[in-house]
Amino acid sequence: MIILEEPYVSQILKDIITEMKLPVLKNKTSERLGFNKDVKLLEDTEFIELLKSQKTCKLYSNSEISLVWIANNLGFTGIPEKIGLFKDKFRFRQLIEHIYPDFSYQGVKFENLDELDIGAVKKPFIIKPAVGFFSAGVYKVSTGEEWETILPALKQEMEAIKGLFPAQVFSSGKFVLEDCIEGPELAVDAYYNGEGKPVVLNILKHLFPAENDVEDKVYVTSKKIIETYLEAALKLLQQINEAAKLWDYEVQGSGLPDAGRQGPGLRDFPLHIELRVDKNNRLIPIEVNPIRFAGWCTADIADYAYGINVHRYFLEGLEPDWKEILKDKDEAQERGKDNSTYCLLIAKKPDELKTEDIEAFDYEGFVSRFEKPLELRKLDYRQYPVFAFLFTETRNNKWEEIDRYLRADLKEYIRVKTKNCS
Repeated sequence: MIILEEPYVSQILKDIITEMKLPVLKNKTSERLGFNKDVKLLEDTEFIELLKSQKTCKLYSNSEISLVWIANNLGFTGIPEKIGLFKDKFRFRQLIEHIYPDFSYQGVKFENLDELDIGAVKKPFIIKPAVGFFSAGVYKVSTGEEWETILPALKQEMEAIKGLFPAQVFSSGKFVLEDCIEGPELAVDAYYNGEGKPVVLNILKHLFPAENDVEDKVYVTSKKIIETYLEAALKLLQQINEAAKLWDYEVQGSGLPDAGRQGPGLRDFPLHIELRVDKNNRLIPIEVNPIRFAGWCTADIADYAYGINVHRYFLEGLEPDWKEILKDKDEAQERGKDNSTYCLLIAKKPDELKTEDIEAFDYEGFVSRFEKPLELRKLDYRQYPVFAFLFTETRNNKWEEIDRYLRADLKEYIRVKTKNCS
């Protein structure tokens, strides 16, 4: 069963819904998409009753905006409690702290950040909203002097995005300060099947232009990335589910697992988990985004790279045969037909430019800078601060095009309105 919400519904997801004739919650977003008559849009009560009648509760959404409706209507499924384990980053740290006993973190109310004893905080550290989205409000702090600059910037950012997302998706009320893990950042699309077994559908590496930059700009996947991290990702996902089984949902406010109780854990549950690889090659979670895969249209990169439609795989309970997939990649590489990395490039509006000052974006010029663009997906940058998403297949000997993009500010493609000086 599907809940669709803004900001973006990919064509691949829409096609699967139509092909499988999936039940979809009727709301402004699903009505706007204009599905044909084979797709039934269900009113709230119909959707809830259908869920109650099913033996298994398999729910997917493209957007965390849906968490509001889920929290208000699906308490009988147990899904809101499971979402809460992950969406609140402080609570999630509590859930897995036994896996990482050497990892330090603390929660701080936004209103108390001015009084924070920055000298007592282990550095470098990451500060981020306990409930956050799309890298908003995320900063790396290496020194006390740096904090003096970052704190006002953080306050300004919180004021700018206030009211853009509901509280279940983003809240500036509480922040988490946690150890900064130096190492590659990964993003994994996965789900737990009906027996609670983790299934990995894709592994992405998040690339940054600079050490202190945490912007969502470039994600890549390749045979090498899958080979390097697949087993470790599966092991960690299993550990997380074991911790979830021990969690006592009935003891409100205890904030601690109860080893004497076990529940079913996570079953038929999709998620997108972001990780860092530390110096000991441990995968340490940064955050887990429940009920969805990679945001906006990022998850579709698995289709280009491996022929995996992540939505179909979850909804039909399919598992990738990674051994066979990687074998096929090996054989193609030997024939000189596949020596590529698949990339998703996020063309975000420069922060210093006001949306109302932008006249146009040169999409054609932007795409022309890449050897093998696969698909450009344009967005309304007047509604969201993103011009487009671009999928590319980049040969490893042409990597300079991705390096160049990482360091570009996109201003060469932006036509700014001419100001009237009269």
